[in-house]
Amino acid sequence: MNSDSESLQHQCLDWLLTDDVKNNEKSVCEENDGVENLLKEATASKSSEPKLGGTPQAFQLGEIPTVQDRFQAVLKRRLQIQVQDHPPLFPWETQLIDYPDFVDEPSMTLVPTWGWMVQQSKLKLPCPLPERVFQQLLEQCQALVTSSVPLGAKLVQVVENFFPNESQALNDIAGLVLRSTYRSASTLETIPNIQSDYSDLQLRQQMALSLLAAKQLLENLTLPLSATSPVVERQWLTSVGNLNIRVEYQSVGKLTRLLVQAELPVKGTLTLRGSGTLAMATSSTSGYLSVELGCEQLNLIYTLEVEFPEIDQQPLLFVISPTI
Repeated sequence: MNSDSESLQHQCLDWLLTDDVKNNEKSVCEENDGVENLLKEATASKSSEPKLGGTPQAFQLGEIPTVQDRFQAVLKRRLQIQVQDHPPLFPWETQLIDYPDFVDEPSMTLVPTWGWMVQQSKLKLPCPLPERVFQQLLEQCQALVTSSVPLGAKLVQVVENFFPNESQALNDIAGLVLRSTYRSASTLETIPNIQSDYSDLQLRQQMALSLLAAKQLLENLTLPLSATSPVVERQWLTSVGNLNIRVEYQSVGKLTRLLVQAELPVKGTLTLRGSGTLAMATSSTSGYLSVELGCEQLNLIYTLEVEFPEIDQQPLLFVISPTI
């Protein structure tokens, strides 16, 4: 038992008799004195050689466990005080940081990392496209939406970067896409399992799916006007809400103009261009915004850019083609 009592004494000295004990730890020091007295009494009673001139003390079994329990209680209290005075830091922290009790709900919402991506939910496709594929398809569609080449050739140009050296197969499938509707892919190579991921499809199935998506995107981005349909409306879903657009061709006597009205989900900018002129309007909040241009010549191509800095620095480009 001598070795146990000596070990306890050393630990008491290491933990409780340091020079940096604070004044406000008076209660701990008092507990330390009690432990030391108990240790002294216990070790003195265990000594087989009594001190000269001293009277041997009777040793009662059970005193050492009592000292150990008391010592553990003192250590626990001291550690609690040290943690309160000097809270531990995470490995990445250099100082104490107050973290919020909760995170605002909007930032917790799981949305696509690219703001325009939500529109894919409106496309009629056998299975969804990966975000990377959809983004590149939309970028290519916007780059070619004002092109005057036939729609079939335009579709092939949109997707050909995904399938190099497959121009003949793309042309064949593009012809099928043009003759089919979105609602049925029976004239195409049928995708056997609509739950399959895009990456699990065969090459020709990926081609068909990409061409179907490109066709619908080009139609979503085109706003045709005619004498029988002088008004056209579009809705585009974004990660911050719905974008609603209404384009109208107005003619009063000899005056003709294009009027664009948009309902924005967040602050944004509308830019209408055509025949060397430009009209721009910016809103600092969500709500309605409008721009207009005079139509001095018919059958010209006009473009409408919608920019939401909150979701993407790249604006969404629509083409307006009046054939009145």
